[in-house]
Amino acid sequence: MLRALHKFPGLIAALLIVLMTLSGAILSLLPALEVAQTPFQSEADLTVATLATRVASAYPGVEEIRRAPSGRITAFYFDNGRPGSVVIDPATGAGVADFELSSFQRWMTNLHRSLFLGDAGRLTAAATAAALLVLSLSGLMLTARRMGGWRHIFARPRGPLVGRLHVEVARLTVIGLLLSSITALFMTASTFDLIPQASAPAFPAGVSGQTGAGPDTMALLGATRVRQLRELTFPYPGDATDVFTLKTNSGAGYLDQGTGATLVWSDAGPWQRLTETIYMLHTGQGAAWLGVILGLMALGAPIMAGTGVILWVQARRARPRIKRNVAAGQADTILLVGSEGGSTWGFSATLHDALTQAGDKVHTGAMARFAPERYKSAKRVIVLAATYGDGIAPASAKGFLERLERLPEAPHIPLMVLGFGDRQFPAFCGYAADVARMAQNRGWSQLLPMGTIDRQSPQEFARWGKALGEAVGTPLELSHSPAIPRSHDLTLISRRDYGADMQAPAAILRFALPRSGVLARLTGRGFGRFAAGDLLGIVPDGSPVPRFYSLASGKRDGFAEICVSRLPGGLCSGQLLGLAPGDTVQGIIRHNPEFRPASNRKPVILVGAGTGIGPLAGFARANRPGRPMHLYFGARHPGSDLYYEQELQDWTADSRLTSVTTAFSRTPSRVWVQDALRADAPRIAQLIEDGAQVLVCGGRGMAAGVAEALTEILAPTGLTTALLKAEARYVEDTY
Repeated sequence: MLRALHKFPGLIAALLIVLMTLSGAILSLLPALEVAQTPFQSEADLTVATLATRVASAYPGVEEIRRAPSGRITAFYFDNGRPGSVVIDPATGAGVADFELSSFQRWMTNLHRSLFLGDAGRLTAAATAAALLVLSLSGLMLTARRMGGWRHIFARPRGPLVGRLHVEVARLTVIGLLLSSITALFMTASTFDLIPQASAPAFPAGVSGQTGAGPDTMALLGATRVRQLRELTFPYPGDATDVFTLKTNSGAGYLDQGTGATLVWSDAGPWQRLTETIYMLHTGQGAAWLGVILGLMALGAPIMAGTGVILWVQARRARPRIKRNVAAGQADTILLVGSEGGSTWGFSATLHDALTQAGDKVHTGAMARFAPERYKSAKRVIVLAATYGDGIAPASAKGFLERLERLPEAPHIPLMVLGFGDRQFPAFCGYAADVARMAQNRGWSQLLPMGTIDRQSPQEFARWGKALGEAVGTPLELSHSPAIPRSHDLTLISRRDYGADMQAPAAILRFALPRSGVLARLTGRGFGRFAAGDLLGIVPDGSPVPRFYSLASGKRDGFAEICVSRLPGGLCSGQLLGLAPGDTVQGIIRHNPEFRPASNRKPVILVGAGTGIGPLAGFARANRPGRPMHLYFGARHPGSDLYYEQELQDWTADSRLTSVTTAFSRTPSRVWVQDALRADAPRIAQLIEDGAQVLVCGGRGMAAGVAEALTEILAPTGLTTALLKAEARYVEDTY
């Protein structure tokens, strides 16, 4: 329900929300411009009596004096039957400029209030404000869910750039958007008399019938300061039954034009003060600085509308079309999918195809449509469930646990649960674990223990597929590849070769960047924006599936650089190591925003081995002098595998690297990088206690050894690698 409340109003009202917030942003800046352009401000101790006397002297036909919240004083008068209006200098009562409301302001106000459609337009604007209110509230709650609860509402968002931008802008502007939408609805209700109106004091029943009293003789005007004035209306000339009307910040009343006596006075009540406060909050009139802030916040709505539509389109495209999807009542295997952004549907399509090719009849559907009474021929149910936020059900799994709990008895066909998540989050695969736990509690037999896939790893998915095949007696080869964006030609401009002496060929390859259009640079698509630690996907000849290598450079460096070692039988690594300068390959960018130094000045500990030094070298290259950065690098032999040897010396000399510690496993000392960490345990522990972040890149075996060494090093401090991971201070990129 919450996601539907956020999605559908946004999609339906996106254009109107953009129009209303942009026009509102422009109007909210006008009070500040009015303050800046007001030539004179009211004198602090000037009374309304003095001001009115001065204006009446300069303009005998004065009809009304108004003071705007900006301090500008305007007089409206008749001269020989012709109306006029001027901006007044309160010190003299004389006009300094003709007053005329800007035609642009009138046009923009009518657009914002009614879309030039009268009452129908006002109702449309109100509906837009209601949609904005629903979007703001639902978006705030969804953000809290995504970040893991209200306590983490301001934590750093993760994921693709568009999603992170959507969340960041929302957090900066949601208060202003809530305020603007609520006040807009109140003002519309007031316009259509749907709420009580602040009543003016009743016109006096009897007046003296005399004329001639000047403003300077009236005690109430003499006691009222100009800074409190809103309006002073003069009686109609020649009408002895008319009166002076005074409106101030504190109330309103009538004064006799013959005696100067106060006939009626009514203090402003709480409801009137509330109404005026809401008007001020919505327009900025009377609080110009607030208008500027609200105007800037309103500009967040068009950004969120654009990013929201992009996210919706991406989610639609991410869900693949399931081929040969048989009816649920005829299927041997039921695949139930719980996905938030659509990527889990891609894995389900791969599994669906593999099972179908193995001879199974397979039905794939959303977990939200779980209906075991329909699975009349099923031999197994497989649940593929992602986790949203802090262990919350993803969009397509809505209501699954509730349906399972309401079943009178557990289904008799066996269950398998596969969870998708990110180990850096405390609730890794939390929703899938909830499914497996409830199924076990209900007595639903599980053919396999719950499996997990970390960060959409195709390798882990393939390993789980083999276990599934063994369990059901059907060999399965799951080769999953996410949807591939359009690739680009990459031309090799230089290479440095290593490892020949150790019979382990490797190279640092540098490619020229393809040209990127303006849209790609703005949105970060393709090669328009990337950083060290992101992934360069190379599409080898004869295969549609790209192989990914961590980038050792960023867009600002002007090239794409990777470290590659030959793998036995490796199709892509063999092709890459066979390139000569001038040769081209097909490449794509996959962003990896989780693996990079945090945006602060805390120390960074880089740990890598072999070609895993690639992104670490990129981090050092981009480091600003003054931020401590320590590199621990393991390789086979210094004579053949010391990648970036000259750069490491240069970066140490200019303080981009604070220290470099090497470990070589094919020398008489036979030292691995985890040994180097243990030898430097006191400094490592102190750096981490001081807030250091640890970034590890290389093979899984090396990463496991590093994690074990750090566990030993941190034991006396009470810290753990699990805690560091939860705080995004221990991040691995392994292969």
